[in-house]
Amino acid sequence: MPVTEARATTSAAADLPIDGLLTTVPIVLSLLVAGWALVATLRHRAPDRPQFAGLAVLEAALLVLAVGTLAALGGGQRPDEPGAFFGYLATLVCLPPLAWVLARMEPTRWGSAIVCTICLVTPVVLVRLQQTWAVLGG
Repeated sequence: MPVTEARATTSAAADLPIDGLLTTVPIVLSLLVAGWALVATLRHRAPDRPQFAGLAVLEAALLVLAVGTLAALGGGQRPDEPGAFFGYLATLVCLPPLAWVLARMEPTRWGSAIVCTICLVTPVVLVRLQQTWAVLGG
């Protein structure tokens, strides 16, 4: 029986709609923008167009992820923790616009620090979003 349980858990984990490129691309983009913003912060530079463009591309990738998860919901799949899942999904989609607004309000190096911080938080929220969908404990 343990082999059957292991197969069931493995096949359930393989069927996650929020896995693969849908999550890897936003994580990598977020970390790249965070790195760029960190360099700008250390150089005492205000947020610039490449940071804002990076936030826009990151938001587009997160919207694709949100549409993919909503399509999976329409297809009958359900997260294990729906309340937490939808909370994390809403937060995730709101983070890049929040970074953009706050960075525009603070046109100093601290605006770049805001972009860096929010872009470092985004992968954490995305991983937690995955965990709320994953089957834990078989």
